Amino acid sequence: MQIQFWGAARTVTGSMHLLTINSKRLLLDCGLYQGKRDVANERNSQLPFDAKSVDACVLSHAHMDHSGTLPVLTRSGFEGDIYCTSATRDLSAVMLRDSAHIQESDALYLNKRRAEQGLPPVKPIYTEADATHALQHFVAFEYHRPFEPIPGVRVTFRDAGHILGSAEVIVDYAENNQKRRLVFSGDLGRRHLPILRDPESVEEADVLITEGTYGGRHHAPIEDARGELAQIIVDTYERKGIVIIPAFAVGRTQEVVYDLQQLVNENRIPDLPVYVDSPLATNVTEVFRLHPECYDDEMRAYLDTDPDGNAFGWPRMTYVRDTNASKALNERTEPSIIIAASGMCEAGRVLHHLMHHIEDPRATILFVGYQAENTLGRKILDGREYVKIFGEEYQVRAQVKKIEGYSGHGDHNDLVGFARNMVRKPDHTYVVHAEMEAALALQTALKGIGLKDVVIPDRGDTVIID
Repeated sequence: MQIQFWGAARTVTGSMHLLTINSKRLLLDCGLYQGKRDVANERNSQLPFDAKSVDACVLSHAHMDHSGTLPVLTRSGFEGDIYCTSATRDLSAVMLRDSAHIQESDALYLNKRRAEQGLPPVKPIYTEADATHALQHFVAFEYHRPFEPIPGVRVTFRDAGHILGSAEVIVDYAENNQKRRLVFSGDLGRRHLPILRDPESVEEADVLITEGTYGGRHHAPIEDARGELAQIIVDTYERKGIVIIPAFAVGRTQEVVYDLQQLVNENRIPDLPVYVDSPLATNVTEVFRLHPECYDDEMRAYLDTDPDGNAFGWPRMTYVRDTNASKALNERTEPSIIIAASGMCEAGRVLHHLMHHIEDPRATILFVGYQAENTLGRKILDGREYVKIFGEEYQVRAQVKKIEGYSGHGDHNDLVGFARNMVRKPDHTYVVHAEMEAALALQTALKGIGLKDVVIPDRGDTVIID
């Protein structure tokens, strides 16, 4: 077997790993790279391999850094199937089209300015038509239901507990009359979070490709996160400010909404207006309601006691779809909470809210998820005094806060534990989906539990497993 690492190598975005098994090619994930705009546009617009040569694709979950270039794959001549869970398929149906819509809208907005400056127009990476075409290739299989994406290769999904429908990918194959197993962790979730089940264990592997986002770092308990959220809201309310929460539309938004509802019910925060300003998050929340089979016991118990049977809404909370209603939020002056995508502030409606509130010292910009290097969210979080939004420079005068406890990724102990719990441990391990410091910390820890060959591949690296 040959493995080529084409994404999420020494970075946390753009997951893309190409396997060649018995002369057939199987792609694990096909994600958007997020970072410096010029580099991101170049990487995302053109795949580093011939799409026509890929026989099948397996998608671990629907986050854009894992699924976001599937429309480029299918537009470039890929004719195979894209395998995932049914929840991932349903999420991808709304997320890929939304991503395309944002790209087209942002290109239109930017091109008006570029025309005024005499600059050539920019093109979206793909269109809504491209995204819709990609969805025709999706085939869904549930957890623990083996399937054969290419001849002689059996794949089984297990629950990764990261977002709705997220999967660990088990690849069983035989080469040279020898049976082997590759395990791709996808993105591993945290234990004991509300809504979703905990990540499942995998008993054995010959080859492990593991994410390492939070290598070397440890999360605070989720109970602490809820308390921090309450305090930040109360403080901002007393300043008569607005809380802006850039949040991933899948998973993070629903978790924050769930906790806000609990805090309101417990009278720990004022019952102020809350707006989820994201057509995508609104649609995704509807998908959440369609997949109770992914819920954990806590969520099911809560739904049994909730008279409305609704964990994602209450009278003072509004889901905003309409563009004009979104614009009207920027005219509001009363204290409120606005949750908007994207989670790393790279696109979408959150950019417009930041434009209106980032220079207001009464406001709070609250980060509840990971911010990759070179993204706008990372620049704000790192304390930049000035940042550019849509090409214009703004002074950061709002309060900037971060709550670590909301991460949907497992921390260092979770990542090490995933490998430690294997009865038969891998002969070869590759740490991906991590910045270098985190990858090195996880590499050291994995060697410490007895894994011998632990490698941090770079983009374009190729390895042969005999």
